Amino acid sequence: MRRPVRHVLATLLALCLALTAVACGDDPDDTSSPSSTAAASDGDTTTPSSTGDATEPADTPTEVVVSHAQGETTVPYQPETVVVFDLGVLVTLDELGIEVAGVPELAALDAAMPQYADVERVGTLFEPDFELVNSMEPDLVIVAGRSGPAYEELSKIAPTIDLTVDNADFFGSFRERTEALATIWGVEDEVATALDDIDESIVRINELAADAGSALIVLTSGGEVTAYGPGSRFGLIHDDLGVTPAVEDIEEATHGNAISFEFILEATPDILYVVDRDAATNEPGPAASAVLDNEIVHRTPAWQNDKVVYLDPFAWYLAPGGIGSVRNMLDTIESSLS
Repeated sequence: MRRPVRHVLATLLALCLALTAVACGDDPDDTSSPSSTAAASDGDTTTPSSTGDATEPADTPTEVVVSHAQGETTVPYQPETVVVFDLGVLVTLDELGIEVAGVPELAALDAAMPQYADVERVGTLFEPDFELVNSMEPDLVIVAGRSGPAYEELSKIAPTIDLTVDNADFFGSFRERTEALATIWGVEDEVATALDDIDESIVRINELAADAGSALIVLTSGGEVTAYGPGSRFGLIHDDLGVTPAVEDIEEATHGNAISFEFILEATPDILYVVDRDAATNEPGPAASAVLDNEIVHRTPAWQNDKVVYLDPFAWYLAPGGIGSVRNMLDTIESSLS
């Protein structure tokens, strides 16, 4: 029996609709479909947004190891209670805005740095008050130069470092000691800038020194005169700054080699650099300018050419290892050679 045409057409239409539905359906392997892309994004842990290229900042240290003139010492990072027995170090810390809890008793300090008038006095440069220092429970004690011999005893009280500058390599050791302070307080960038400026000054001075003639360094104390040459505490003028010494073989001594006015005349210095020790230590005695104002010194090229240069006694004699002191020292020498 033949089926009606209408029934056949209905069947064919149903079959077409079914095939169309299969062709238009979602492909389970099509990862470009919206639903698949969303799922991949939600579960992807390797995208740049989740990992990134930036590294985590280094942890702030709690302590640092400092190499110094008498060894190595582990000290707290950014210590709060600090006792300082060296004026050069104090000058540097002052410039960096770092507060200290104790400083030595010294009239010259009061005059040069009155901002420390109310800070605890913890003995002298040569004789610390160990009992007082102990009662302060410092986080760090700093010695250098004159206070260096107290290092061992002070290190029994608190972490102690000796930042004595080596006169045989003044600027090299000065840089090392200053960088140690920068590491302790995390101010490396600020200190690096200051030290780079100092290095530039040294280069300029050496260039000027080449044509400046010879120089003699003297110190006056109690009306007496002593001389210093290369390798001495003031020898950086010759050794590092390139100024020709008027006398090569002056014996090295802490307070210089005793000389006469005739010695100065025979040396025929083009420049005479003068340190007034009495002014530095606040002791009675004639001023250096009065001591040298005599007929013999008047005959030297230095006097006749107005090249008698009086060095800042605080910077040169008491606090030579500070950033501000060194800047002062270099400015003076550069001016004298211009």
